[in-house]
Amino acid sequence: MIRERRRGVLSIDEGTTGTRAAVVLDDGGAAPAAYLPISVRSPDHLRVEQDAAEIWENTVRVCRTALERAAADRVEITGVSISTQRATVLLWDAVTGEPLSPAVVWQDRRYAERLREWEPDWDERLAAFTGRPVGSRAPLLWAAEEAARNEEARRAHERGRLLFGSIDTWLVWKLTGGARHVMSATNAVAAGAYDLRTGGWYGPWADFLGCPPDILPSVVDEDGDFGSTDPSVLGVRLPILAVMGDQHAAMVALGAHRPGQAMCVHGTGTFLDAVAGDRPPAHRDRVPGVLTLVAWRSRGVPLFSLEGFAATTGSAVRWLCEEIGLFESPRRLTELAGEHPGPSRVRFVPALAGLRTPVWAPEATGLLSGLSLSTTRAELARGVIDGFAHSVCDLLEGVEAAMGRPVTDLVCGGGLAGSDVLMSAQADLIGRPVRRALAHETASLRGAAYLGGVRAGLWPDLASAVAGLGTAPVFEPALPDGDRREARAAWRDLLARHVPTHSTKESTS
Repeated sequence: MIRERRRGVLSIDEGTTGTRAAVVLDDGGAAPAAYLPISVRSPDHLRVEQDAAEIWENTVRVCRTALERAAADRVEITGVSISTQRATVLLWDAVTGEPLSPAVVWQDRRYAERLREWEPDWDERLAAFTGRPVGSRAPLLWAAEEAARNEEARRAHERGRLLFGSIDTWLVWKLTGGARHVMSATNAVAAGAYDLRTGGWYGPWADFLGCPPDILPSVVDEDGDFGSTDPSVLGVRLPILAVMGDQHAAMVALGAHRPGQAMCVHGTGTFLDAVAGDRPPAHRDRVPGVLTLVAWRSRGVPLFSLEGFAATTGSAVRWLCEEIGLFESPRRLTELAGEHPGPSRVRFVPALAGLRTPVWAPEATGLLSGLSLSTTRAELARGVIDGFAHSVCDLLEGVEAAMGRPVTDLVCGGGLAGSDVLMSAQADLIGRPVRRALAHETASLRGAAYLGGVRAGLWPDLASAVAGLGTAPVFEPALPDGDRREARAAWRDLLARHVPTHSTKESTS
């Protein structure tokens, strides 16, 4: 019997801790993914780096595996889509194609103290033009300084061979054999110098930081012109249909397409994004860490969003399990949390790389409190999960305050969203229903493919692509309102006592 030939998009999801590739089929589902981990180095408590060459090598390997599987299953590949971690940047040589620096990861805080000195002069201007204050990271400042002090980079710049970009820029440049030096709008916003009004680089800030304009990539739509893959790379020439930041790709896949809809993704960090509309939102309140972003640009038309994030939730789980050894695995942590009825007297503040919302404090540290001789491992695990749920509440409250209206629909995805305990705790502390998306583990992978698939004609629109997956399960709040208010008040009091108070700021992945 001859199987009917299906169509699909080869989708790459390059995250902070791993790279995966899979074919997203025309029914909206994803075939089994090929996956390889990526190493992350922290030379000190401020710097976080990766090897760009490792990222590229892993990308090629997982793509070739996914293409082999597609060929075996008689799937016609219509093109390639890419979602990437945001604001991780590097420099490379345009002639040799070799990285000239480590990739500086979005969690990096090496410039936090210096940037704080510029807040009085720049915060208001940047918030108005770029949607964010000075923050704790400045990828263009790093590029300027690296181009000056790194001898290889300096020589390459003198010869007109130096290129700068985020991970999406790097992958597109490599996949096209150096034909395209571009950055998608969602990734440009994360770089901190994107002009929300013009859709290009905000010149005054880039000039102040000293970033040479000739090394910057062009900013394009998420479904813009990214060229085609060089056949020598993947063995086939395919159009690159769409490129997005990973959180925005997740918004597409989780169905947050209309103003007021929001998604929360638990990955290395936890990100909460709400769709704001076709114009940059006027923040009703200046909330620490809540940023205006481009959700995506399609066919020249931008859709804007508001985002808050906690940098270390998933990475805090890894730290608790692998570095400290408190739990055998993330799965065991969530199993133990389910054995405790709650509420836990243990409080865990997952601020292992600073805090952004509700308080801007990049120097803040994590906190584990409420321990006694009667504390069990189950109660400890429950306290950790509850800490994540409180962090989600902080993000939601911040986004709603900035937006000036409540979020109408919250859907969750990412690894930790698989925990019923966390999903229930979020609903309890928010006091509203929360949905867990179907196939949420592959949200970023699928979202970029959906946008690219609409361009290629696999679906008429994004809603049609998402609809094929079915209805997501809903978690209803069970905690009485009085208990919820008491729990939230206790959390705010804990933060007030533990976290040094500063004014409003931040940047994102």
